[in-house]
Amino acid sequence: MPTQQEHAQYYIWTLGCQMNVADSQRLASELEKLGLRAADAPESADVLVVNTCVVRQGAEEKGVQRLHALNKIKRQHPTKVIGLMGCMVGVRDPLPLRKRFPFVDVFMAPSDPLPMVEFLHERGIEDSQAVEAEARALQDALQDELLILPAHERGNLIAAHVPIVYGCSHACAFCIIPFRRGVERSRSVGEIVAEVRSLARQGVKEITLLGQIVDRYGKDIPDGPDLADLLRIVHEAGTAEGLQRIRFLTSHPNWMTDKLLDTVAELPSVMPHIEVPVQAGDDEVLRRMKRGYTQAEYRALIERIRARIPNVAINTDIIVGFPSETEAQFMQTYQLLEDLRLDKIHIAKYSPRPQTVSERTMPDDVPEAEKERRRLMLDEQHARISAERNAEWLGSVVPVLVEAKQGDKWRGRTPQNKLVFFADDQERRGQTVEVEITWTGAWSMQGRLPGAATLPDPLDPLRLEVIN
Repeated sequence: MPTQQEHAQYYIWTLGCQMNVADSQRLASELEKLGLRAADAPESADVLVVNTCVVRQGAEEKGVQRLHALNKIKRQHPTKVIGLMGCMVGVRDPLPLRKRFPFVDVFMAPSDPLPMVEFLHERGIEDSQAVEAEARALQDALQDELLILPAHERGNLIAAHVPIVYGCSHACAFCIIPFRRGVERSRSVGEIVAEVRSLARQGVKEITLLGQIVDRYGKDIPDGPDLADLLRIVHEAGTAEGLQRIRFLTSHPNWMTDKLLDTVAELPSVMPHIEVPVQAGDDEVLRRMKRGYTQAEYRALIERIRARIPNVAINTDIIVGFPSETEAQFMQTYQLLEDLRLDKIHIAKYSPRPQTVSERTMPDDVPEAEKERRRLMLDEQHARISAERNAEWLGSVVPVLVEAKQGDKWRGRTPQNKLVFFADDQERRGQTVEVEITWTGAWSMQGRLPGAATLPDPLDPLRLEVIN
């Protein structure tokens, strides 16, 4: 561990969804309160944490690979603290993991940094810090904040995530989340608002409210507020602290009410951007997935969203190769996406996950090569439709919240969460800038400030064309 004249440092690898990003943020906050600082590289860190995802087999394998690499580091530096967090740990006794990874010092369930805090307290690591007077004064000033950003992110992090619902009780046939994150639990309004205010006071301009099924917020609280009520509260509290934008994800079709859609349309800080997974376009597949709606009902929902929210962007999730999915059933999904022309599609190949209904009762009988063929087919369709959708913005002037510099251009997002790059010599981080769109592609757009020269190199946008 560090000497009396050094800061202890931490490094966190985050795999998986935005909820894991938020969990890592919360862990980092607790470590900052102990006086630790974020390391620039894992080699210099005293505390190393892998925050894991197991939604897909590939994601779980990435976490295991990272742990094996840390095992080598632990053998060379036995005083380093190794932590394992997230869905690989789950909410049950981690004894099997302790036997499998004996070199791991701390196991943390999703959204729970307390075991690491207690372990470091027992080690006395926070007491060994000789923090400079200026840093200590800043630390003391932030102690009342519910969530403290790492020192290098304060004033620089523009967009952050705030969980509002932990766990899930819906139990889709393919989903492991209820077994790893526990039952659905809504956070209190006061705690959510305190976290939003904390982030806004530290320079965050956009927050995304998170839940496995975010539009079920408050359903587990008798007479509690729903998501629409919460959005109004967060809008009022956040904008008073300088917050500019609010988003939420991920929604479920069954709980997306007209009240919620009208609230999105009415509140200027809530962005016209909806994430509502359909997963499949065939009714029989949807039934076996236990999704609780038909493709006709999903189509009607998309019509309602577009009717109520002007210029809305709608994103969805698709699983290809669900057990016994036929070619005809897959083509129902293809046709649904062709008809609806959604803005962004997250495509995944089905992989059986332990304890789920599909793993226990359904054969994984769609060959891997066929899953990949279907994925590529949807990917090509998505690229075409996305390019056509984005082309509709060509020549328009859009408000872009600038997040960071990438190369020699600023990078930011429109209210619809479209990625935009533009050049400007001024400092623009955290500002909302009106940008004229001069080029569009499938995954991003290029623009200029009104009155500025057009990009001289027509190939330049292609170098910034990224999937995000």
